[in-house]
Amino acid sequence: MTYTMIEHASELVTPIGTRARQGKEMRDLQVIHDGAVIWQNDTIVFVGTTDQANDWCETKLPFGEPRHINAEGKTVLPGFVDPHTHFIFGGHRDDEFNRRLQGATYMEIMQAGGGIAATNRATHAATEDELYDTGWERLDRMLDLGITTVEGKTGYGEDTQTEDKMLRVMERLDRDHDVDIVKTYMGAHAIPPRFKGRTGDYVDYLIAEGLPMAKGRARFCDVFTEKGVFELDESERLLRSAREHGFKLKLHADEIVPLGGAGLAAKLRATSADHLLKASDEDLLAMRDAGVIATLLPCTAFSLRESYARGRFMIDQGLAVALGTDLNPGSCYTQSIPLMIALATIYMHLTVEETVTAVTLNAAAAIDRAITTGSLEPGKKADILLLDCPGYKHLSYHFAMNLVDTVIKAGKTVRSR
Repeated sequence: MTYTMIEHASELVTPIGTRARQGKEMRDLQVIHDGAVIWQNDTIVFVGTTDQANDWCETKLPFGEPRHINAEGKTVLPGFVDPHTHFIFGGHRDDEFNRRLQGATYMEIMQAGGGIAATNRATHAATEDELYDTGWERLDRMLDLGITTVEGKTGYGEDTQTEDKMLRVMERLDRDHDVDIVKTYMGAHAIPPRFKGRTGDYVDYLIAEGLPMAKGRARFCDVFTEKGVFELDESERLLRSAREHGFKLKLHADEIVPLGGAGLAAKLRATSADHLLKASDEDLLAMRDAGVIATLLPCTAFSLRESYARGRFMIDQGLAVALGTDLNPGSCYTQSIPLMIALATIYMHLTVEETVTAVTLNAAAAIDRAITTGSLEPGKKADILLLDCPGYKHLSYHFAMNLVDTVIKAGKTVRSR
C-alpha cells in the first residue's frame, strides 16, 4: 500500500460535503494553515495540519513512511471540475468569430454557411481518430489548468451515427486520458435541415433512435430549450422519455429569451439548468426549492458581449451555483478556468470563497460526482492541486493567470512545473 503526504501547505482550502452547497453555505470553506493531506493509492485518508498528519502517520503507519511532497509557500485545493463543455467537435470557426467581432449578425453568418451547421458538417466528416486526437489535445490543456474532471456533450451530429461516434470518442478518452469524463447525450442541440419545420418529428426520432443508442453510456440527457429551437413542450417530452431510459437531466435554459426553461428544470427536478441569463425570479426560486443547481457560464457571456447571469442574486436567494467554461467551437472557444474565475468575481460579484465552491464541490454535484470528488476529505478521490501562491484569494487577485503548479489525479502526479 502506497501512502503519499503533502505537507506544510501555506493554506489547504476546501469546501466540505457530498452535495451542492446552497446560498450562504457556499462561503464556508475549511482553511488549514500549514496544511497536509495524505492519500493511499487514489483515495484520501487524512486532512489536517502537518503536525496532525505526522501524528496520524506515527499511529497508522508505525512501520512505514509516506512519500512526502513539500508544499511550503503553496496553496492546496481540490482539482477543478468543469461541469459544462462541448469539447468533442470537428473543425474551427475562427473566421466566423472574427466576423462577428466586426459586426456580422448571427443570421448573416448562418446564411454564409456558418454557425452550428458548420460544426455539424465538420464533425460528421471527421474520423473517430481525428476527433480523438483533437479531444486529447483539449483535455491536455484542461489538465494544465487544473481541471481533473470534465463533462462532455454530444450534439454536433445531425444523425444517430455521428452522435454515436462522438460518444465512442469520449469513451475512449475516458479510458485513456487522466481527466475523468462524464458524458452527456445532447441530440437535441439543433434541428437538422431535413427536419426543418418538423421539430416534433425530430424529437420522435431522438426518442426512437438517439436515447436507446446512448442509454447506459451517457449519464445525462441535455436539451437546448430555447424559443424557435426546442420549446417547452418538446423539451419536456424528450426529457421525460430520457428519464424513463435511466438518464439524469440537464437543460440549456433561458440563455437567449426568458422562455421558462429554468421553470421546466424545476418541474422535472433536473440535476442542473445551465446558462440562465434571462431566467425569471420566479423560475429561479422554483429551481432553488427543487434542488436544481444553477450552472453559470460567464465565458460565453463575455465572448458574446452579453450581460452575465445573475449569480449574486441566485446565491443571495439560496440557490446552489456551479461554474463551467462552456468550451465549444462557436460562442466560447476557451477552457480557461482563470478567465472564468476572474469574470465570476469581478463582473458577477461572487466572492472568491463562493467561486472556489462553484468550481469544485458544486461543479462536481452538477455532474453527479460530489460523492467522490470536489473536496479534500477522507474517502474521496485524491484529485489535488498545488497552486503557486500563498493563499486562495490569489485566485481572484492575480486574475486570469494560471496559478497551477502541480496536478495530482487519482493519487498520481500528472502535471508539475
